[in-house]
Amino acid sequence: MQITAVILAGGRGMRMGGIDKGLVDYQGKAMVAQVLQRIRPQVDQVIINANRNLATYQQYGVTVVADATDQFDGPLAGFQAGAAHAATDWILTVPCDSPLLPLDLVARLSQAVQVTNTLVAVARSVSGEHPVFCLFHHSLKADLTAFLSEGQRRVSGWQARHSPVFVTFEDEQAFTNINHAQQC
Repeated sequence: MQITAVILAGGRGMRMGGIDKGLVDYQGKAMVAQVLQRIRPQVDQVIINANRNLATYQQYGVTVVADATDQFDGPLAGFQAGAAHAATDWILTVPCDSPLLPLDLVARLSQAVQVTNTLVAVARSVSGEHPVFCLFHHSLKADLTAFLSEGQRRVSGWQARHSPVFVTFEDEQAFTNINHAQQC
């Protein structure tokens, strides 16, 4: 199974005062660099979805793509942008502000879709579901575009249309979302 990871860095960063969260320093490195370091060995291709600071993101040596519109339509717009440029049948999405993501994320999500013969796998932990940690098949691109064109934005709403398999991870910290400068 070949997989393209899409690191979602296209948000407005409103909970961090409007700064580009992917470029915020976390333990000596930009968060996007931390995520890239953890996800790159798990996949065949990496794409960064960003809507600002594109030249800075390009310095990481991977394809950088912006959303189809400049409306900051949320994570699903990043799913769509990444899927449009993915060279593989499977697309994994991860947020740029979760630098502790699981080192076995891809192995576990891909195993789940193979065992259950589903087209979408979503990570969850004791605290709940983590919809932006998602593995989906490229055949869902048209449905994703249709969902967005209907004005829909909820990631879990789109996923629910495809009966996702949920994969439970024990390490709650792996899904820590850095939303405030004090967490860095």
